Amino acid sequence: MSRINVVEKGNATFEQAELLEAIQGKLGMVPNFLKVFANSPSALRAFLGLHSISEEGSLDLQTRERIALTVAQQNACQYCVSAHTAIGRKAGLSGSEIEANRAGSSGDAKAASAVKFARAIAEHNGDVTNAELQEVRDAGFSEADIVEIITHVGMNVLTNILGKASRVAIDFPSVELELSH
Repeated sequence: MSRINVVEKGNATFEQAELLEAIQGKLGMVPNFLKVFANSPSALRAFLGLHSISEEGSLDLQTRERIALTVAQQNACQYCVSAHTAIGRKAGLSGSEIEANRAGSSGDAKAASAVKFARAIAEHNGDVTNAELQEVRDAGFSEADIVEIITHVGMNVLTNILGKASRVAIDFPSVELELSH
């Protein structure tokens, strides 16, 4: 049971209901973590604005999901590991690739550099080395891509924190955390 109220249609204010309906229309569902965000329509709008990078940015869906998986595992957020395992599978990531991503790597060399960089950002709170930055550049990522990787890490840290603080019910097929990472 969630430790923070989950806003449902029946207990939503007009503003919350409008936001939830817009999400429902776009995704076909409203994930529970967004129902927690809906307690503050301002916070939900801010998250949705930040999340718009997913549609406007240069990183492809698989790279974004790889980043989300490594950050969720790094931060031990079972809700987010479960959600991004399901979304990653829909995006075409194999089971072995998802496991590699959760461990901070990838079977694809370019993607591996993005995942490794994302994990370093999360692990060191952004204090990455010149060598880590150069490695991601050498893999073919532009300055815009690098800023987007950093933004995705930040966005995922935010959802990891919300998921862990609220202990919201997992509404995706549940995936256990790897304790060795």
